[in-house]
Formats: sequence, C-alpha cells, structure tokens
Amino acid sequence: MWVLEIYQSKQGEGLLTGHYSVFVRTLGCNLSCRFCDTSYAQSIVDDDDEEIGADLSPEEIVGRVLLLDLPHVVLTGGEPMLSPEIVELTKLLHENDYQITIETAGTVDAPVYCDLMSISPKLSNSTPLPNAPDELIRRHEENRSQPDVVQHLINKYNYQIKFVVDTPDDFQEINVYLKQFQNVIPNRVLLMPQAIDVPSMTEKAEWIMPFCEEQGYQYCPRMQIVWYGNTRRT
Repeated sequence: MWVLEIYQSKQGEGLLTGHYSVFVRTLGCNLSCRFCDTSYAQSIVDDDDEEIGADLSPEEIVGRVLLLDLPHVVLTGGEPMLSPEIVELTKLLHENDYQITIETAGTVDAPVYCDLMSISPKLSNSTPLPNAPDELIRRHEENRSQPDVVQHLINKYNYQIKFVVDTPDDFQEINVYLKQFQNVIPNRVLLMPQAIDVPSMTEKAEWIMPFCEEQGYQYCPRMQIVWYGNTRRT
C-alpha cells in the first residue's frame, strides 16, 4: 500500500486527544474537500507526475511502527480505507497488541480490525470551489455521502463522528444528516471548527460550543493547531 509518512505525535482531535500515537498516513483519496489540510496525500503522484511516498507491504509498515514503540496507531490519509491491504495491516497490528484508530470519511467499507472508527462525514461545505475542474466536483459529490457505509461502521465498531463546521448554517445539515442513522449516541458526535489557526478556531468555538451543549454533542478543538501550528507530521 502507498504510504506517505510514518511518525509519532499526540492526537489532536476526538476522544483520544492527547494520546501519543504512531501515525501511518496513506496516499490516495476519493474526495477533494475544499478545506482539506492534507491535500499533499490525495494522490501517489505530485503536481509534476512524480511518484511520492513508498509502496510498502503490511509487514514492512508494522516493522516501522514497532520501531517507534508506542501502543496506539492511527491510520489516516488521504483515505486509508481505499487500500485493500488495510485489512491485512490492521490484522497484523491487532496481533501485535496495538490499539488501532482509523480516520475515514465513511465512504468505503472493509473488514478491518479497529478499536476506534473515527468517521468524518463530509457536508456540503466540503464541495470544491466552483472554479475547480468539473470532474473533480462531480467525483466529490458522488462519493462524499455514503450513509449505508456509515451505518455499518457505526453498528460494527466503537466510533466517533466528527463534523467540520464552517458556518452556523452547517448545524441544520448535521442534524438532518444524523437522522438517517439508528442509535447514534449524541456524545459520540464531535463538532470541530474549520480553522487552521488559533484565533479562527477560538472565534468559531464561541458559537459552536453552545450548539453542542444544546444537542448533547461534544465540541472538538483541533489541539494540534494549538500545540504545533498548521504543520505537517502533527
């Protein structure tokens, strides 16, 4: 499977915020979110059509993870669930007693081992800007909402559902979206601000937090921005 980077850091979002973990970032994504902060991981080639990252076997990935000597692994991307090898990778990590989190947009299903499925469904605020190529917009809109996949992930795994909130208009869309699913636990729904700097995140928190309290959701700050700034490998 194509891997861009393997590194250690603290988790900055969600129920495991603050846990030191090994991050395995895969390459390739079936979406093109306008606010994507890991656009460098969308494809195995760069803008000059040069391959980036490395094509590693699940055994090679586990070998590199073992060297970092931490108990928790986060599989992220890109979209890690796109890679067929993720099934074997999670099996090997599980056999080595790792706690596994998978960061996914909830558009692809696979029979993986996972201790926390971190699902980030994409709202209409993620649609590429109008000046983006038509094919890019079409692909994104076709793929971004897969409720059957999300329902299966919710049913099968311990989960959290994270939404990126850009404006207060997103609140209604979140509630309508969640009504599609059975037995969603409100405090497993996390709302995080669309922000890449602390002032913007703080400003949006002022109106996101009251809505979370009203609905029983959790406000989810992006602590990696606080700790490290908007930088890679965090």
